[in-house]
Amino acid sequence: MLTRVFSSAVTGIDAYIVDVEVNISNGLPYFSTVGLAEASVKESRERVKAAIVNSGFNFPDDHITVNLAPAGIKKTGTGFDLPIALGILSANDVISPDALSGYLVTGELSLGGKVKPVPGVLPMALTAREAGYRGVIVPSENSMEAAVVSGVSVFPVSHLSEVACFLRGESAIEPVQVDVDSLFAYKSRHEEDFSEVVGQENAKRAIEIAAAGGHNIVMSGPPGSGKTMLARRIPTILPNMLLDESLETTKIFSVAGCLADGQALVVKRPFRSPHHTISDAGLIGGGTNPKPGEVSLAHNGVLFLDELPEFRKSILDMLRQPLEDKQVTISRAAASITYPASFMLVAAMNPCPCGYLGDPHHECRCTEPQIRRYRSRVSGPLWDRIDIHVEVPAISYRDFAGGSAGETSADIQRRVVAARKVQQKRFARSKIHCNAQMSNRHIKKYCRHDAGVASLLETAIDRLGFSARACNRILKVARTIADLEGCADILESHVAEAIQCRGFDTAD
Repeated sequence: MLTRVFSSAVTGIDAYIVDVEVNISNGLPYFSTVGLAEASVKESRERVKAAIVNSGFNFPDDHITVNLAPAGIKKTGTGFDLPIALGILSANDVISPDALSGYLVTGELSLGGKVKPVPGVLPMALTAREAGYRGVIVPSENSMEAAVVSGVSVFPVSHLSEVACFLRGESAIEPVQVDVDSLFAYKSRHEEDFSEVVGQENAKRAIEIAAAGGHNIVMSGPPGSGKTMLARRIPTILPNMLLDESLETTKIFSVAGCLADGQALVVKRPFRSPHHTISDAGLIGGGTNPKPGEVSLAHNGVLFLDELPEFRKSILDMLRQPLEDKQVTISRAAASITYPASFMLVAAMNPCPCGYLGDPHHECRCTEPQIRRYRSRVSGPLWDRIDIHVEVPAISYRDFAGGSAGETSADIQRRVVAARKVQQKRFARSKIHCNAQMSNRHIKKYCRHDAGVASLLETAIDRLGFSARACNRILKVARTIADLEGCADILESHVAEAIQCRGFDTAD
């Protein structure tokens, strides 16, 4: 007997429907799985057989063939266990085939029949809604993330026998519902706050400008000056996430298996801080079965690279594509997968190998060639994509002990949000969203300035040695400063502050 169960698989961060066909015919006992199934899928036959028997059902002693269509796309993961088991029970007249027709089903099975969580459930729920399915049957641990999708019923299950009873009409399962508004009610609550940072007013101002314009920023300072402390508080001043942003980010976390147990949505902007020993696949994504990397997990948030020159140069050069295209493409022999990667790059580094160059309290023992080699570990093209370079000096104990609390993150965020709204209106008919993404054409159109500003830029080129590309970066930062102050045109004071935001520049 032939029966069908509908499931799904993920390519990139989007799901597609998989038709699980199960045929039981007379012959020697045999269980085969076809349809480009990789090892974890083929191993499901042992889990499925044990789960069916241990759930109190008879396993047929016949020839069983499972086909996963479309057969031309490679299937990975353990989410086909539950649909295969239900297909066998349906072909063995335990469950009516009609009862399965309106659902997408996914879940891994233990040998005892327990339904275990799988990645990629949120994209599956979105696909089910688009395809017009009446509901999805998912593991209980994944039910919250699926339930954020309105218009489709989500049925949480914990055991194979529970699913069978539900489909046979012997018991009911209440669909899970999630109040999305209540989830976003906590989005502004952060454990860190900028009011905890004493001093470093120049660095905090540079970070505010970076957040307001979406600019990438690098901080240089001796150990203990507060670079990491500042970086971790940047998400607290960025605009709150919108529902579309939250869904897209949650899809990435779902596919990567990074959602916490019971987590429904990623409602706070991600802050990812990989160690400098990270591999290529760990940062960019990939692997035998490709998964999103840190650049994608930081989508709509912050990617923080501490000790920037300690990262391998090949790793840093890989950042050029996502910084430019806001996405990353992983090519394999069978197919190419694209993951979104629109993030704000925040980097921190020491000014020299020993870290104490310019520190009045410690003596630097590095030679000039050592300092040049250290800074040259970061390539020019990567420096070219970082608009703001700010120095974070060491703070003395007197400043630390006697310093008063600074502005709260909420105060800074209000100014950042106001500046972002100006930019959204400005670029409403463009494909860009913030000042940092402006091209030369946009700079000429939106960075209007008078002769005094032009003279100041000429002086910067002549006396400070800035290149033409550095002047374009200065104009983009000056445009953001003007937006923060509510000015339509760029003034000399805005450009002067933008020049100060390039406290050091190894790219020029």
